[in-house]
Amino acid sequence: MSACVAGAVLLLCSVVSSNAQSTPQPAPPANPPAASTANAPQSQSASELSTHDEVTTFRVKVNEVLVRVVVRDSQGRALGNLKKEDFELFDNKKPQAITHFVVEQPSKPAAATADTEKAAANPNEPKTLIAPNHFVAYVFDDVHAEFADLARVRDAAERHMATLAPTDRAAIFTTSGQGNLDFTDDHAMLHKALADLRPRPVARATNTECPDVSYFMADLIENQHDPNALQVATMDALGCAFNSDTRQTLAAQQLADSTAARVLQLGDSETRLALGVIKDVVRRVAVMPGQRTVLFLSPGFLTPQLQYEYADIIDRALHAQVVISSLNLRGLYTVGSDISKPPVQGSYMPSMTSVVGNKTQYEMQAATDEENVLLDLASGTGGSYFHNSNDLDAGFKQIAAAPEYWYVLGFSPQNLKPDGAFHRLKVEVKNPPKTTILARKGYYAPKHVADPAEDAKREIEDALFSQEEMHDLPIELHTQFFKPADDAAKLAVLVHIDAKRLHFNKAEGRNQNKLTIVSGLFDRNGRFISANEKILDMHLKDDTLANRLNSGITLKTNFDVKPGGYMVRLVVRDAEGQISAANGAIEIP
Repeated sequence: MSACVAGAVLLLCSVVSSNAQSTPQPAPPANPPAASTANAPQSQSASELSTHDEVTTFRVKVNEVLVRVVVRDSQGRALGNLKKEDFELFDNKKPQAITHFVVEQPSKPAAATADTEKAAANPNEPKTLIAPNHFVAYVFDDVHAEFADLARVRDAAERHMATLAPTDRAAIFTTSGQGNLDFTDDHAMLHKALADLRPRPVARATNTECPDVSYFMADLIENQHDPNALQVATMDALGCAFNSDTRQTLAAQQLADSTAARVLQLGDSETRLALGVIKDVVRRVAVMPGQRTVLFLSPGFLTPQLQYEYADIIDRALHAQVVISSLNLRGLYTVGSDISKPPVQGSYMPSMTSVVGNKTQYEMQAATDEENVLLDLASGTGGSYFHNSNDLDAGFKQIAAAPEYWYVLGFSPQNLKPDGAFHRLKVEVKNPPKTTILARKGYYAPKHVADPAEDAKREIEDALFSQEEMHDLPIELHTQFFKPADDAAKLAVLVHIDAKRLHFNKAEGRNQNKLTIVSGLFDRNGRFISANEKILDMHLKDDTLANRLNSGITLKTNFDVKPGGYMVRLVVRDAEGQISAANGAIEIP
């Protein structure tokens, strides 16, 4: 590499050799000698160019609502040829202007053939890391699942894991939080984690209480003040605790109410736990550099008074480009109360047969609501939902396969109040007819005013933990390494910026711009290791921009690493919101 000038980090120099990524060589010295390419005193360069580490605020779209849409034709094929003008989007029945429109086609595993042939032809060259590009998180709902259902879905999951490509990585998470396994391609570790799965209910009773009040009924009684549900629970309590003595009706009602309050509290605990784990998994998967899929394997569960929480999961998944697909692990099942026990006899009317009939109706309603959670998580993020079938192998094949195409629509609600209110969404396609549309049903308004700094942080994180190449700014990524010892190495990440092709704002006689440069380091399994963020402030004179930056600007970030395979992600963004991102992979022997 040619000699450069500036400071310990900022270099004004010619472009780094393109073979720096694959050829081991020492990184540039910390204080390289001056060269004629810059042709400017160092003090002048320092006044016009400077770097510092600082959290900065980017220009972001405030209150943008994203809607991922899958459109299928009458044969079930995903359509990928629709335009923005083909869609209509409604928020609480009011038409919205679509300000963000992207057609996405999930990435396919990278072929390793070319790298293999290159390695065979050049056996003395360092081998190139074949980076993983698809991360699949299997989330087992061991809190709500029964043993037989969990065992069947566990075996089907192991068969599905055996079909993963070399560029795939799998992780296992549970809603109980026990027995988690982070992303790996080690099938022995995956097998062991699967073998350890078992139901782990947190709060549910193992035997029938008196009265027998379900979580669904408890919600009706305590949250919705449903008199019919309270009457059914009271009749049950009168029969099981008071031998159907109608003189004890008030005591039976008090018992029913207290039981419902306790069941609601316990059920809420399990639901909050499950939703919290899903949110944490989305956060975990979001920091993987590539296509990210969450496979939620659950019998479903209720979310009374917690709809905002699972809507927030959908929002987070959409912004992080995480797809959630779900599988109802109960397969084919029937709903009905246990009527094997004879009803308790007594003079209280109506009879216990009516209690059983009402409970059966409640169970059917509960089953529908439990499934709706699985459906909403899938349709809201562009995933698939598999249910009503015992062919779990086919289920895994369906939910793990991303649609060939999907669309991301975005709009900015006008005068959106931070009141947490639910807004119903509807997406329509003008042409062609006879299509099936999968999209989220709605969103909740924020409960507080958005923090621009937090929005900016999430936006740049989304870019860092993606594999999408972006080219708004003229940058090039190069890597070098050298080994001061057998078990240690220094990895240098260099970004070369063609300054003449940047857009500058003129202020106070200077050409102004600010670049945020983030270098991220990941291991061979895509696990995040560390990142470095630098701010490059440019206040360039006309002469400097026209005559003294012909070679561009190069910045360097060093990482201390061990020998092994690494992935590098580079994100550069300017003050106007233009962004570029590049990927690199390197194997250090």
